[in-house]
Amino acid sequence: MSARPRLAAVPDARPGPPTVLYLHFHAEGGAPLGEETYDGLLALLAEVSPVVQAVPPDAALMEVRGATRYFDRDPAGLAALVRVRALARYGADCTAGIAHNPMLARMAAQDGPPGAVRTLPGDPAAVAAFLAGKPAAALYGVGPATARTLGTYGLGTVGRIAAAPLPALQRILGPAAGRRLHERAHGIDPTPVTPGARARSAAAEHRFDRDELDAGRRRRALLTLADRLGARLRESNQVARGLTLTVRYADGSATTRSRTFAEPTAHTPELTATAYALHDTLGLQRARVRVVALRAEGLGDAGATAHQLSFDPADEKARRVEAAVDRARARFGPSAVGPAAALGGRRHVA
Repeated sequence: MSARPRLAAVPDARPGPPTVLYLHFHAEGGAPLGEETYDGLLALLAEVSPVVQAVPPDAALMEVRGATRYFDRDPAGLAALVRVRALARYGADCTAGIAHNPMLARMAAQDGPPGAVRTLPGDPAAVAAFLAGKPAAALYGVGPATARTLGTYGLGTVGRIAAAPLPALQRILGPAAGRRLHERAHGIDPTPVTPGARARSAAAEHRFDRDELDAGRRRRALLTLADRLGARLRESNQVARGLTLTVRYADGSATTRSRTFAEPTAHTPELTATAYALHDTLGLQRARVRVVALRAEGLGDAGATAHQLSFDPADEKARRVEAAVDRARARFGPSAVGPAAALGGRRHVA
């Protein structure tokens, strides 16, 4: 008699009560948060719980299991306390999502107006109902290209993905990616809230005047941001260990991709090439893009960083031209010289 085939087990989606908070801060007037304000808000959160994880540029995760006992408040009450303190000290409001893991807490807060506190109960039925009708792209790690692939198989919603057999998802996306998607579609995220000092960073963003579908204009915006970001790093004698691209869409959702450099750099061509590569991995076609943002991560002192010598004449020439451009900007202002293909419009560098 042949053995009955074993079905893949779905890990328990209810490891405990909802004690993870995702807080998205909103500066007054819709302006981006400054570095000092963001650092102050992180310190404020640390007054409530020692388990705080920075999610730059304007959010944070908290594990408040112990804090609920200390303050004698439930997680929603702690979120209200944080909001009052943030408004009083920094004039910054926040949207809070509360769930039993970081992914669900983030999704609960998504698109919420300032001041909203959204709690997702921990029982599997509530989690399944919350996820069922959401588009595949709402799951963390599912970009537009993956969402389109899933859509060709009729898996356009999280509910349909959750109902699909694990082997089918693994055939479509590969063993590891298929299993991760299977777990996330069932509301499972084993990632812990990891406290630690925030890595220093510098960011620049471009807000389009209208929803942008043209990939060429998005690349021109990225060129402009990389140029400004590189100039700022060199001016402050800093280098970055990595670059993060965030794309925000017309519906308020966002996709983030990151890459670490082979060696720390502030060289504009390297920043630009990496930004283009990250943009291309998203596979955007008809996406209505509202904002593109670049963040240079893991900043360090350029003088204390070793640089691999290059024997490429073109690279050496590019660096000499870059130094000349920096001198011109220092003398005549940041707008004196720039890439010919740079895109005008609303930019912000933080």
